[in-house]
Amino acid sequence: MISLLRRLRRAFAPEPVHLDDAEWSRVVARVPWAAALDPARRERLRALVGRFLRDKAIVPAGDFAIDAHQAHVLAALCCLPVLEFGYGGLAGWSELILYPDTFRAHRSHFDEHTGVLTEGEEELAGEAWDRGPVILSWGDIEADLAEPDAGFNVAAHEIAHKLDVLDGVMDGTPPLPRDWQRKWARDFQAAYDALCEDLDHEREPAIDAYAASAPEEFFAVCTEYHFSAPQVLADAMPAVAAHLERFYGPSPFRSRAA
Repeated sequence: MISLLRRLRRAFAPEPVHLDDAEWSRVVARVPWAAALDPARRERLRALVGRFLRDKAIVPAGDFAIDAHQAHVLAALCCLPVLEFGYGGLAGWSELILYPDTFRAHRSHFDEHTGVLTEGEEELAGEAWDRGPVILSWGDIEADLAEPDAGFNVAAHEIAHKLDVLDGVMDGTPPLPRDWQRKWARDFQAAYDALCEDLDHEREPAIDAYAASAPEEFFAVCTEYHFSAPQVLADAMPAVAAHLERFYGPSPFRSRAA
């Protein structure tokens, strides 16, 4: 009975959105990471984008409006980190909220050691809720597209958080086979500790200092470097870079780094 229901769901499920060759060429030309992919991975990305556009609602905030091409660009950026993991990496959420620029979010933090609760507003370029939408700033997306090798990629950062939480815990370790998970946790912890020590001793960090704010942010920031500045990451944290290449596949910019 379950098998029959699954077959019926597949039979009546809507088809992925089709991007014709002309529009896909425009998307590839706009997204440097897509343009740098080999042809086979680029076609895989195209298929993922069609499924993303079918399944995810892209909702502009307030009176901000976007056109279909912008939606296609966003979909390509969000699908790039799941080229190897597969479409299941985008499970558990259905909405992408898009602000025209950075947005403010209320934050509260309870310090268990002091018992002090602090609250305030924070400017964000992106956010990913554990059980909710991905939120992005179009202004920051455009900045990433303009300087794709500067070490930043806000869409990849937030999708990394969504991959991280697939196992139920956002802790800097996405779902992995057990043996790989142990090695990942060991190598990421060592690199995270070294980064924190550099900052504690006021040494210039090799990557964005925001990576030291929490293990999950370390994973997300390293993800940005994997896509946008892979050689910087490989030089500073070779073990972490090797794990991310295995997880995400070769960085589209790896040849630039050679």
